[in-house]
Amino acid sequence: MDLSDLQPNAGSTHRRKRIGRGIGSGHGKTSGRGHKGDMARGSMRAGFEGGQTPLHRRLPHRRGFTAFDHKVFAIVNLSALEKFDNGTEVTPEFLIEKRVISDIRDGLKILGNGELTKKLSVRAHHFSKSAQEKIEALGGTAQTIE
Repeated sequence: MDLSDLQPNAGSTHRRKRIGRGIGSGHGKTSGRGHKGDMARGSMRAGFEGGQTPLHRRLPHRRGFTAFDHKVFAIVNLSALEKFDNGTEVTPEFLIEKRVISDIRDGLKILGNGELTKKLSVRAHHFSKSAQEKIEALGGTAQTIE
């Protein structure tokens, strides 16, 4: 075997299609584009899928609606407040400083998930009923910020 004997496998290479080089080439006249129409003229609109229902019509339209005055609250569970010392005053600014929340958004809401064993003074924009009851049951205060 010699380097000069090397060649590609049979059928793995193809001759380049020379388009628009006369009728004898087999790809002359319309250059493989057929007669008339967008395909012949080379000007299909973006997103055209050959007559198939296009993607933007196959997908469902965005449903529902969002109220213009919809509020998004920063939510904190009681289990997250358990790590603070007894008698701590918990405020939105304090929670940001301790990296419990990253942003107040439209207000801070305290939810009652988890157990609380320490007396805390909590100031927030909203409290769930169970959170307020659990905080006050331990002698803490749940004060609403306006």
